[in-house]
Amino acid sequence: MKKEDGKQSKTAQLKQFTIDPKNQELTTRQGVKVNDTNNSLKAGIRGSSLLEDFILREKITSFDHERIPERIVHARGSGAHGYFELYDSISRYSKAGIFTDTSRKTPVFVRFSTVAGSKGSTDLARDVRGFAVKFYTEEGTWDLVGNNMPIFFIQDAMKFPDLIHSVKPEPNKEIPQAASAHDTFYDFISLTPETLHNQIWLMSDRAIPRSFRMMEGFGIHSYRLVNEKGEAHFVKFHWKPVLGVHSVTWDEATKISGADSDFHRRDLWEAIESGQFPEWELGVQIVPEEDEHKFDFDLLDATKLIPEEMVPVKVIGKMTLNKNPDNFFAETEQVAFLPGNIVPGIDFTNDPLLQGRLFSYRDTQLSRLGSPNFHQIPINQPVAKAHHNQRDGHMQTEIPKGQTAYFPNTLGGGCPHLSKIAEGAFSSYEEKIDGKKIRARSESFNDFFSQPALFYRSLADWEKSHVANAYSFELGKCNHKHIKERMLWMIAQIDDELAEEVAGNLGLSVPEKIEEPINQAIGADANVADYQPGPKKIYLDKSTALSQANTKFDSIATRKIAFLAADGFKMDDFKQMKSALEAENAVCMIIAPHGGAIKCDAGMEHPVGASITTTESVLFDAIYIPGGQSSIDALSKTPKFKKFINETLKHCKAIAADNEGEELLDETYVKDFKDDKAVLINAAPDAFIKAIGQHRNWDRMKETEGIPV
Repeated sequence: MKKEDGKQSKTAQLKQFTIDPKNQELTTRQGVKVNDTNNSLKAGIRGSSLLEDFILREKITSFDHERIPERIVHARGSGAHGYFELYDSISRYSKAGIFTDTSRKTPVFVRFSTVAGSKGSTDLARDVRGFAVKFYTEEGTWDLVGNNMPIFFIQDAMKFPDLIHSVKPEPNKEIPQAASAHDTFYDFISLTPETLHNQIWLMSDRAIPRSFRMMEGFGIHSYRLVNEKGEAHFVKFHWKPVLGVHSVTWDEATKISGADSDFHRRDLWEAIESGQFPEWELGVQIVPEEDEHKFDFDLLDATKLIPEEMVPVKVIGKMTLNKNPDNFFAETEQVAFLPGNIVPGIDFTNDPLLQGRLFSYRDTQLSRLGSPNFHQIPINQPVAKAHHNQRDGHMQTEIPKGQTAYFPNTLGGGCPHLSKIAEGAFSSYEEKIDGKKIRARSESFNDFFSQPALFYRSLADWEKSHVANAYSFELGKCNHKHIKERMLWMIAQIDDELAEEVAGNLGLSVPEKIEEPINQAIGADANVADYQPGPKKIYLDKSTALSQANTKFDSIATRKIAFLAADGFKMDDFKQMKSALEAENAVCMIIAPHGGAIKCDAGMEHPVGASITTTESVLFDAIYIPGGQSSIDALSKTPKFKKFINETLKHCKAIAADNEGEELLDETYVKDFKDDKAVLINAAPDAFIKAIGQHRNWDRMKETEGIPV
């Protein structure tokens, strides 16, 4: 080879490693052509997924091992220790001790997380939030691995790598981070209508919670409960926050990301450190086996929820988080949740998304934690004693004794020996299976528009406005017109007015039809017509539990109140309001023109929580301004205090002022909102407390849209 040809030769050499995405048939890594990469192989059309599915295992194994050591999804998380206590036994449905023994105090570890972003991304991304609970029960460890939304984007685990690849930063330029507002995500979404239900939840306020402590959690899938008689019932798990379900606005989220990207992580830590322990009640929706097919949707479809009007949620216990981790890496980062960790009395269903997760999570932990011995890491160790014949491997920290590591044996005295079901051994539910081995999806999964439409109909007007704004922002970030138009057609299947509003914001029209078929990108040999989504059904007009307008509004515990003050503020005003708020377990912080301390009109020094130059209004739930002429004069000279007030007004939060404090409000847009029910001048503290407890006065939203901040 000539030396001068080296550069050209190197280029030619690299070309063989470059993948050209054009004109290619999909194959496995071994070159076997694939005609369906959307459905796992099942034992019957609604049967369980089969271990022999080499296409599923190859696809998910490859995905699970794409990144080390950071989690591929749910990388950014926060965790805490606590305990679960059962209110009422449900032994009629389950033999699990955690559901039958009300005297127990079961230890738990909980990890909250975002999904799409990396470890270094912001807490306030518009995203689904993970809500995973590890129960250290006396019968073994049970992991309830869910999200803050009751449904998921896809119906079959085979499509999970596609979903995450579409929402992750685009591979050619590695942007955007922790964001779904880009072409690849909406290209996938607009071609996969099963995603539409979870996607409209993502466009709602549920995607930007005020706090981990103020969001719901869901098990997502239908599981089974099994009682002592071997009888089974379907069950959906719900976590209901004691503080209610509350969110921030998108404008606040973007600003919080700049002011404190650790907002949720800090909030959880500080609440526990201050003794304001986060609490959730555990509820169950229970469906008898014989009622499996009585609904207008399939219980095995993870993109569907059961409206609470159809099956009420029975609250059976409460979880309390009362201890922060001692070491973030050792506990929060190394904790390994597996949906396959269950105990006697709980069992799986044939939900094809759940079936794939049973394989994927263990495979992922093997990649992240480097060894099948990850159960020996303290945070993952069960409280139940473990005896088994698994040995050796990377990072083996135990020292097993004895000559035998097999069963059956006589040299080890037959130990560890088998247990009887009556003595607590796990026994899988004996489900009758009768079906052909098939790679397909049940037609009962094909209703993609009814539940997204139900969700949207159930929202309050202010929530609907936020959904329209979110769609407009997200699609406005897309560059390809055909993707936007496909999405507009999809949105129109949910609600015509919603689609028209979004289209108007995009400068487009809602297409009457789309040229490309909307389907699940089904198997190449399948009949496309069989998989076309049908029109939406209205089997329920509204479901009140779906709207945050119907959440709890009876507590201001841990709400952060900014006290705007400078030297000379009135101690009487300050003391009366602070005492009343702290009696309700709110957190009061003085925001002053400078750090250090300020003096009240009684000459006492008070520590400043933050200088106005180092904080933002979006980090607080309400503001209060005590009187005192010299204090108000000083605040008036600093423009950011007025911005602080105007922004609080725009975000529909409660504002209160006493005596001369009204003068500062008159220098802001608040002067035009004196009749607002959450703007309180010289009012009793109880009125202010009530206004804060309502979270926002959304009646103000339209009138404040034009306020510049």
